[in-house]
Amino acid sequence: MGSRGTMREPATLGAHVARPVSGWPSGYWLVLALLVLTYALCAAQGTTDPSPSAFVVQLVTVAVVLRVTDAHPRVQRIAWIVLTVAGIAAVVVAVFDLQGHALDISLSAASMVAFLIAPVAIIRHQVTRRGLDAEALLAAISAYVLVGMFFALVYNLVALLTITPTFGAEVVDSLSSQLFFSYTTLTTTGYGNIVPVSPAVQGIAVAEAITGQLFLITAVARIMRGNRRPAYEAEAASASAPASAPTSTSAPEETS
Repeated sequence: MGSRGTMREPATLGAHVARPVSGWPSGYWLVLALLVLTYALCAAQGTTDPSPSAFVVQLVTVAVVLRVTDAHPRVQRIAWIVLTVAGIAAVVVAVFDLQGHALDISLSAASMVAFLIAPVAIIRHQVTRRGLDAEALLAAISAYVLVGMFFALVYNLVALLTITPTFGAEVVDSLSSQLFFSYTTLTTTGYGNIVPVSPAVQGIAVAEAITGQLFLITAVARIMRGNRRPAYEAEAASASAPASAPTSTSAPEETS
């Protein structure tokens, strides 16, 4: 009948789960390449002072993440304005060789916020799609690396705000040692050669270790889910399927 032809398609019931992904499906390769470059620039720092060149690469990384994850256009415009202003400021600092403790704190805090936004954007992007593919794996790796970078910058900001050495007098406070400690904590490797001494930093380390474990659990669950269809979506599809034609008819009633 005509009314049945206008019935809503059952696929729309799970559209919020399996909606097609726009943006750059292969853009996570670029995100990972920028993260490797960021790590190399930060690991080369022998002090706690943030590098302006590394800061610019971090801003570009966040901009690419927002584009890859297909963030709202208004969010992307605001982010581009903020990132452009911050990038120009970083270039000015590098060109004129400006220095100062307040400037180092500002760069470190801005980098920390940037690397907090990036993994959140990736997670938001991935929870709206289903299926195991190269993009899902690259997205999980990118978000995991970004979380480690975020905590490294938290340690860096704490070191800049306090006068007590973060890892004791035996270890030189530097962005390089903070990166190393962050990733060994995130992965719960715990070599023991670098140990935080203050209760505040120890609390941050505990939070990072828990975050790393929870992230791995959710990432594995996301991968193991693969292409399986949610139960409620399969039930909705079967309930909306047209009934098959009867194969036999009942015998006519006998008349006396």
